[in-house]
Amino acid sequence: MAENVIGNRPLVRFGHGEKPSCRRDDGAKHPECSEDPETSSKHKDDMKIFFLALFLGAATVGNAQAGRRPAPAPGRGLRLGFDTLRLTRIDSVLQRAVDRSEIGGAVALVVRDGQTVYERAFGWSDREAKRRMTSDAIFRIASQTKALTSVAAMSLVEEGKLSLSDPVSRYIPDFDHTTVAVRADTGRVIVPAKRRITIRDLLTHTSGISYGTDTLVAPLYSAAELGPAAGYGWYTADKKEPICLTIERLATLPFLAQPGERFVYGYSTDVLGCVVERASGLPLDEVIRTRITDPLGMKDTYFFLPPEKKARLTAVYSSGPEMKIARAPDGPRGQGNYVDGPRRSFSGGAGLLSTARDYARFLQMLLNGGSLDGARVLAPRTVALMTSNQTGTLYSQTGQGFGLGFSIVEQPGADGRVESVGTFGWGGAYGSTYEADPKEHLVLVFMIQLLPNRTDVAPKFPMLVYQALVEPRP
Repeated sequence: MAENVIGNRPLVRFGHGEKPSCRRDDGAKHPECSEDPETSSKHKDDMKIFFLALFLGAATVGNAQAGRRPAPAPGRGLRLGFDTLRLTRIDSVLQRAVDRSEIGGAVALVVRDGQTVYERAFGWSDREAKRRMTSDAIFRIASQTKALTSVAAMSLVEEGKLSLSDPVSRYIPDFDHTTVAVRADTGRVIVPAKRRITIRDLLTHTSGISYGTDTLVAPLYSAAELGPAAGYGWYTADKKEPICLTIERLATLPFLAQPGERFVYGYSTDVLGCVVERASGLPLDEVIRTRITDPLGMKDTYFFLPPEKKARLTAVYSSGPEMKIARAPDGPRGQGNYVDGPRRSFSGGAGLLSTARDYARFLQMLLNGGSLDGARVLAPRTVALMTSNQTGTLYSQTGQGFGLGFSIVEQPGADGRVESVGTFGWGGAYGSTYEADPKEHLVLVFMIQLLPNRTDVAPKFPMLVYQALVEPRP
């Protein structure tokens, strides 16, 4: 007869209605049936343990079959599908970056289904002033401005005041005859553009317009107070002229590619901001305020900061040798003119300041199909258009596309990314980044202020978030 062994003791089997026998087949008493009280009690305890184990095992199997998840291990829990213990890995990485002086400080925010999963501030808002970072700190978001300008433009498209196929020259006549710089054996050759640049070209960065820092055109742009003469190329906050005057001067300079032939990152969205002003009849800051930030309750998003909020503006640092930070200088290549500047140039490509919470509200509006808390900014179909690839393979050959203002993950694992297909996002020159994942209904906002930024902290943030997501959507 086969035996199951528990604690090295033989288990005597018995049938229904029978009692376990203390007699062997030869009639002798089984050695395990000693009348010694201690031995007898021990045997009974063993039997209790055995049946308890059977019961617990059956319960576990039953729970698994019913689709139930096992209870979290001690010290951990679940929050909106995230393992809270795994989320603390974000803390470790960001605090280590502060301790190593790789960053001055940071704010990290994760939202799922419109609810905060994770929000933490690390390090210093201003290290020299001993001002700690707070979750409501205000950051220069540079190219994250492009998303708001793109949404403002699409709201005008919805109203029939703009069309994606419109030539830019309809709103800025100086763009009627643009040129392109071409490298040749004799140096630089300037040729006419094959066609006029359209609003779609501006939104997709296929206009051919760069930031003018390429050696082919840099001297020409510098002479026009653009390119290398404008900080790192994109900075206009110190200019005493309206943005459209700057853009009209840009139209006289040669661009780097023919319209529609290449993805070229540059002043396209600044040009779009001027188009928005001309099509709406209002300054860009007023368009963004009335159409986006006020309706969405984004109370800390501005082109130029109100003086009473100056203390919440984070300091800019620079990545130096061995990635150690140093305070960035004043002016276009550092702290900027966002408090005490002329307040005349509203850069649609790189001019805004904001908080992590404000920007998360903007992204939540997009995830919701264009509305938030009863305020509708865009129609669902418009959001779908903006967040689908409009550039074919011009932006990337490895599974990413570019829509009307956003990069988009098109294939699983594109460029080694862990985000869901359909995730859209971008970032800013000061090191900030954002992503919105429609499948997981997830918003990620990461804010730092580094210019230039040589750290790898921001690229690590998405993986740190997704490794904690233990209940993904099917």
